[in-house]
Amino acid sequence: MSRHAIRSAMAPSPLGAASPGISSGHFVFISGQLPLDAHGEPVGATAAEQAERALENLGHQLRSTGLSLDDVVSLQIHLVDQADRAAVDAALEAGFSPPYPAVTLAGVPWLPGGARLQVAAIAQRY
Repeated sequence: MSRHAIRSAMAPSPLGAASPGISSGHFVFISGQLPLDAHGEPVGATAAEQAERALENLGHQLRSTGLSLDDVVSLQIHLVDQADRAAVDAALEAGFSPPYPAVTLAGVPWLPGGARLQVAAIAQRY
């Protein structure tokens, strides 16, 4: 099965040796999206603002493959501060509709650029 790198010009590139996303068969794997604008500048001071921007970037990457947040089956969320969980949950409820994607939430000591969170995803073409 072949795989192809994907990238939206509306979202920043990931840091380091990584593709923004990989399309392989019926699946699209999106690298962790940080709360950055298309130029790589941080967006938002609060967890709510940052979660909204990270999900917006996720949506941009998905749209570059013809998919949307509705096609996400799994999310991996990394949080620096567990107190931000409620803000992230609110952003997920606003960005997704039931049935919600499966979610793996992990605490991390730091993220690039002082971000409070990042969101990675797996989406499926139906």
